[in-house]
Amino acid sequence: MQDLPSDTSPAPEPLRIGFRQLGLPEPLLRAIDDLGFTHCTPIQQEVLPHTLVGNDCIGKAQTGTGKTAAFLLTILTDLLNNPADEPRYAGEPRALVIAPTRELVLQIAKDAEDLAKYTGFHIVTLIGGMDYDRQRQDLAKRCVDILVATPGRLMDFHSQREIHLDRIELLVIDEADRMLDMGFIPQVRRIIRQTPAKTHRQTMFFSATFTEEVVRLSDQWTHDPIRVEIEPESVACKDVDQIVYIVESRKKLDLLLNVLRSPEAASVMIFANRRDQVRRLHERLERAGMSCGILSGEVPQQKRLKTLEAFRSGAYRVLVATDVAGRGIHVEGVTHVINFTLPEDPDDYVHRIGRTGRAGASGTSISFACEDDAFLLGAIEQLLGQKLNCTQPAEALLEHHR
Repeated sequence: MQDLPSDTSPAPEPLRIGFRQLGLPEPLLRAIDDLGFTHCTPIQQEVLPHTLVGNDCIGKAQTGTGKTAAFLLTILTDLLNNPADEPRYAGEPRALVIAPTRELVLQIAKDAEDLAKYTGFHIVTLIGGMDYDRQRQDLAKRCVDILVATPGRLMDFHSQREIHLDRIELLVIDEADRMLDMGFIPQVRRIIRQTPAKTHRQTMFFSATFTEEVVRLSDQWTHDPIRVEIEPESVACKDVDQIVYIVESRKKLDLLLNVLRSPEAASVMIFANRRDQVRRLHERLERAGMSCGILSGEVPQQKRLKTLEAFRSGAYRVLVATDVAGRGIHVEGVTHVINFTLPEDPDDYVHRIGRTGRAGASGTSISFACEDDAFLLGAIEQLLGQKLNCTQPAEALLEHHR
């Protein structure tokens, strides 16, 4: 007789739903096959069975969990299964996605184009810092199916009566906590007032954190929603080796340069908290002969797009960024994330390290903790539910070579 399994046997892996089990339209399944995806991520598995049948949703999830595909598949399925009423007019989108940053809007639109490649849908982005007339032409070209926009630029077009939101069928509010931090909520309120009542549209609301204010907003803007929470430690950190170097502030630049000179650091994102810190760091790295780009709010949008493309292609090995500019950026193959300064908001730590260790690949996160910011580690560890590996860097990593 075989022995019974002991109580110490590992728990079985939870069953994962395949996309073909969800009853998605064939054009979407073809696009998903092209992208090489077969099974849902945890948030997709929790959300899609409800949103695909029309339920509102409130989701707590970080970037990198698959939430973008969850709401895009819901939108695309609804648009395919429910053809638009005629007649239709330019500037009257059927679905609207609001996101806080230009980079995130462009990333969502790119993901939408990938998933909608066999549908013929017209997807338009509206973001500040880009040619207004070109965006106007994009709107006028033909009827808009999905509009992805930052709040400010969307309000500009609405005030010029070039966008009408009274026929919105599906509304997505993404990264609500970041929009609150950036002061966009009054604009978002005005936008939502122009859409049909919440009982006459489907609303999907996502936030990485659920503060009291975020919860209040989600209740105001959704109707009888399902609620899903995906904890960051179960998704964003599992494939990332997290190291914290305890270092004096005056030695941080030497430590950074020595880490960057290691052959393993093939594609690196470096984060600092403020624009001036990012700017000085970028200048010092360039003087040291590093091939690097910079992303921050003070860099013009066209240059930011070129910088991001250069990093994606490998022309830049290193990218220095602030949290606002770096949030929502999806670049394959980032080997290292370096926190030159520890984030004051522990949620930003999870967002930062989520830039590496994506799609099953492993990655490394290295944080520098000095006399100015080591006290922030406690809140980060509390959020993660684990102690971080704090260590003194080897002497060779502190040598001065400049």
